Amino acid sequence: MNHIVKKITPILLAAMIAILPTPEGLDTNAQYFVAVFIGVIIALILEPIPAALIGLIGVSFSATFGLVTDNPKESISWALSGFSNSVIWLIFTAFMFALGYKKSGLGKRISLLLVKSLGKTSLGLGYAVALADGILSPFMPSNTARSAGTIFPIAINIPQMFNSTPENEPKKIGAYISWVAIATTCVTSSMFLTALAPNLLAVSLVEENAKIVISWGEWFTTLALVMVPLFLAVPFITYIVYPPEQKNFPEAPVWAASELNKIGSISKKEITMLGLATLALFMWIFGNQIGVNSTTAALTILCLLILTDVITWDDVISNKAALNILIWFATLVAMAGGLKKVGFLYWAATLISENLLGLPPATIAILLVILFFLFHYLFASVTAHVVALLPLFLTVAANLIPEEMMPSFSLLLVGTLGIMGIITPYATGPSPIWYGAGYISQATWWKLGLVFGVIYLSALVLLGFIIL
Repeated sequence: MNHIVKKITPILLAAMIAILPTPEGLDTNAQYFVAVFIGVIIALILEPIPAALIGLIGVSFSATFGLVTDNPKESISWALSGFSNSVIWLIFTAFMFALGYKKSGLGKRISLLLVKSLGKTSLGLGYAVALADGILSPFMPSNTARSAGTIFPIAINIPQMFNSTPENEPKKIGAYISWVAIATTCVTSSMFLTALAPNLLAVSLVEENAKIVISWGEWFTTLALVMVPLFLAVPFITYIVYPPEQKNFPEAPVWAASELNKIGSISKKEITMLGLATLALFMWIFGNQIGVNSTTAALTILCLLILTDVITWDDVISNKAALNILIWFATLVAMAGGLKKVGFLYWAATLISENLLGLPPATIAILLVILFFLFHYLFASVTAHVVALLPLFLTVAANLIPEEMMPSFSLLLVGTLGIMGIITPYATGPSPIWYGAGYISQATWWKLGLVFGVIYLSALVLLGFIIL
């Protein structure tokens, strides 16, 4: 597609939506904001300019013309609200953790050990990354801390060892590893109640709004019926759908062993990095018990990384990729939050419930689960999605399906929260990190997100037909 066409297309589509007749029940300003939002999404797919700039233009335009609120003070507060989101700063610090692993040499050492053990095939490396996430997931209620802060800094070293970089042969192995990592963490985030912070929030909202208590065991034993097979299948499905260009590395284990001999015994900086990474892991796993937020822990460790000379302050302020992701994600969170503020989400949910009247209860339940999942295309935060839509969908369901079906329906609904993170490059905390690594283009990410989104959602719908 011509570069000029890529620039013009989002603007034309936004303008067309803006001049359409305003639907009944929706405010005109809300329609204009939705038009801008859709224009931003189309621009993110086509990417005629950097993604962060697209988001910045979206919030600046909306704030300037008072599309969310006509109060200038409230408007700028909304526009900057994304920068106060804790997950965004956790994502930012994840980039610094990756730099710490790289500069200390610890990331290379751990990656060499993985290659030595499982490096004969790219599929084996994919399973190594997946299993690392699977082992950590029941204990870490932040998939950003788990996938972006712990696994990414190590796994991203693996393709570089085979001379697969974003600029040089990204599909040789790097793109495959990146997609396996994000696709796996989305599955594990739905597999365990404690693998994703919004899961815990969702369970409390279900209890508050529907008077239904979902235990850890009930969550796992029900959702594991489809999540465990998906978890085991992800590296293989990726291997088929988005295969690495090089399948076998027969000499890799021998090479890795020789490289380990060359770098010698573990250095002081590596020990420091390992100690700080272990401390971060401890605070992420036991954060709820010790009263420390995941982002607070990450920022504390970042300060310690600088003070112990593992990285420098110049490394932090000169990290363009981290700053780019910070601006991009913060502006998208604000844009997504604007949809609720202008009343679009409530209007859309009400419209949906009106059109479901008269259908069989099981059909209504399945359709609501599908719609709840698809609505995530409008969100850059799973937490925001939960807060904005879960109570609304529970209320709609309570009016349309029998009371005895509500516990199973509620489990299906909250079961989407992890897997919905696969659909876009901004759908869940770790996504911007793996996208920011540069191995997978934005257009490819959207295509893969659609394919895997269909696979994941189909598995959950199949479970729905079994338990409803």
